Amino acid sequence: MKKTGKNKQADPAALCGHDPMAVRDLLTTVGDKWSIYLILSLAKLLGNRARFSEIERAIPGISQRMLTMTLRNLERDGLVQREVFPEVPPRVEYEVTLLGKSLLQPMQSLINWVSANWEQVEKARAQLDAKGLKRAQRP
Repeated sequence: MKKTGKNKQADPAALCGHDPMAVRDLLTTVGDKWSIYLILSLAKLLGNRARFSEIERAIPGISQRMLTMTLRNLERDGLVQREVFPEVPPRVEYEVTLLGKSLLQPMQSLINWVSANWEQVEKARAQLDAKGLKRAQRP
């Protein structure tokens, strides 16, 4: 990268078009490892509704604890709703909300991008790995 004479900093509000901390906060939830997978999986299940165990089966590798935390975060942000039925034992179903459904197209676009570019990413990784450079650890 080329350095310029003066230290130029981008205005976060100009980049985001909104409060940058709010954007970062919501992107952290929506873009985490499990949220995208969970919303897409739940939207593809019959009737866009499912019980906890059905969601768990639809997402290989997710622990019960992580599924619970992810569902709670998505419910808090209004992307998933939880309905408890007064039965014995209680039945709970989760459903993607209208707000959550509005994310499906952007999420699918991201997945399409990954599918189209995965080979290039693998090649770039292999080139750096061959040079002995290690992958940066994520916080």
